[in-house]
Amino acid sequence: MQISDLPYPDPGVPDARSGPRFLVWLGRGQLGGQARSLCWGLVHFGGVAGLPYAVGLGVEAVVQRDGTRLLLVGAVLALIGVAISVGDAMLHRTAVTNWITAAARVQQLLARKTAELGSALTRRVAAGEVVAVSTGDVEKIGWFVEAVSRFLAAAFSVVAICVGLLFYAPSIGVVVAIGVPVLALSVLPLLPRATRRTDIQREKAGKATELASDTVAGLRVLRGIGGEELFLGRYREASQEVRKAAVRSARMWALISAIQVLLPGALLITVVWYGSVLVLDGRLAVGELVAAFSAVATMLYPLRHFEEIAMAYSFSRPSAARAARVLSLTRTDAPEPEAAQARIPETPAPGGDLYDPATGLLAPAGRFTAVVCGDPDLAGRLAERLGGHPADDGPVSERVPVLLGGVALDELALDTARTLVLVQDKDPVLLSGTLRELFAVPASGAVEPGAALAAAQCADVLDALLQSAPDGVDDPMDARITERGRSLSGGQRQRLALARSLATDPEVLVLDEPTSAVDSHTEARIADGISALRAGRTTVVLASSPLLLDRADRVVLIHEGAVAATGTHRELLHGEPLYRAVVTRETEEEQRVATMELTRLEEARLEKTLTEIEESA
Repeated sequence: MQISDLPYPDPGVPDARSGPRFLVWLGRGQLGGQARSLCWGLVHFGGVAGLPYAVGLGVEAVVQRDGTRLLLVGAVLALIGVAISVGDAMLHRTAVTNWITAAARVQQLLARKTAELGSALTRRVAAGEVVAVSTGDVEKIGWFVEAVSRFLAAAFSVVAICVGLLFYAPSIGVVVAIGVPVLALSVLPLLPRATRRTDIQREKAGKATELASDTVAGLRVLRGIGGEELFLGRYREASQEVRKAAVRSARMWALISAIQVLLPGALLITVVWYGSVLVLDGRLAVGELVAAFSAVATMLYPLRHFEEIAMAYSFSRPSAARAARVLSLTRTDAPEPEAAQARIPETPAPGGDLYDPATGLLAPAGRFTAVVCGDPDLAGRLAERLGGHPADDGPVSERVPVLLGGVALDELALDTARTLVLVQDKDPVLLSGTLRELFAVPASGAVEPGAALAAAQCADVLDALLQSAPDGVDDPMDARITERGRSLSGGQRQRLALARSLATDPEVLVLDEPTSAVDSHTEARIADGISALRAGRTTVVLASSPLLLDRADRVVLIHEGAVAATGTHRELLHGEPLYRAVVTRETEEEQRVATMELTRLEEARLEKTLTEIEESA
């Protein structure tokens, strides 16, 4: 895999059972890249390992005044220099390629999971954690994947140097062979504590990121209520906690780095002292001492990669655990993928009714159905369930899959389910880009963007976008929308999102409070536009606005998680007190007075009718 080949056609199905398992799966998927990186690492570190012996042979040639041997050693040194240079360059290239491809794979997996779960993702995982995983955690995971091949090559060079010294200068090689494992393993007792401190730092950093993202998302509201200083103070506290945790973690890693410098220095002094004694006794040649000294000095370089792999794993393990936690989420509590593939359900034929067994809600095909819920949270969960996303943390009764044409939505392929049913929640997101790009979404093609914009009453939004557009932009479809549509009002964003949903023209469209941020006159026109544009299509609107309810073919009242009444808006308004209380916001006292007045009028009308009958008799 080369960088130019990214993104992957299929990033695969990750092993998300734990962070280490996810890292192993990621590494297995890049065996070719790791093998190339390891080969170039062996060339580089092999040259590094051979350098001390070449220097030692050169010193011996000088001492023995052997010119031919010295020329041969010079040629070997030149060859080693080429190997070190080329190997280092290609090792860096292949290792960075491994890093980028691993990060790209993780980002693709996260993007696919985000698309699969939709708005249900933030109901299960905090938005800040998702941001942390898709940014900083991806880099940490890529770092570990990159460092693996370098570590293996460095470990090979350390072993090669030790073994070479045992054969080249056995008397001093034994000291090095005993001392190097002590150096490599000396920091192991400190790694668990360093890892714990790193985990705490990453956890606090994730919470700070979550707080920052939530603050930015609600900045307009915070300014409206004067809460900027309050949240700024909270973020200061969170950032100071992150700083303290980072300092504690850095101290531990600084101690590990100091040990990695101190112990090799001690070994170097020991080798020089002991080697000098052996030279004076005549048991070791000068060239062998120089080779041993050079070998230990050279070994400091590959030994650094032992510290790097420990740091990379310590930082990437919690990052991989967070990524695995997000990637392990599923649309529903459906069976495992193998079981789901074993029984592929039949795709519902167009025109099937939408039925929710949990509440008893039935939305007839081709009709405009309005749903009234006294509980906004219940309405939100119902909207998610109608889109094929039962809440994992909700009541067991709400985890029953919704049926479309008699087929469970969560048993359908994701693409099929999304084509059939589209849910627009209370807070739809507008991505940055032009208005034309906003409408570049999968659609049936039967509804033009202009017709959808007109039905959603977006004329003033188009004018506002055109006025704020730079000179030379004459078509409002080419005007740019800022991130999340922050330059627009809440009502304008809501209407643009509604127009986008209408333009997709799905078989079933579910709208959760689509007009909560607009005035009553605009709401009435939008209700007419939805009714006209969606004629013959199944439309479900969760709302309590009388203007929308009056345009619906059928109104369903949901009370305490079940269907309580069904009829038209006017029928329920006059015959169902509970419905009237939710829609008109009447208090219990107002309901009692209204009921008494209605009873009095009915009695008066009945008395008048009886009187007329008696007079006629």
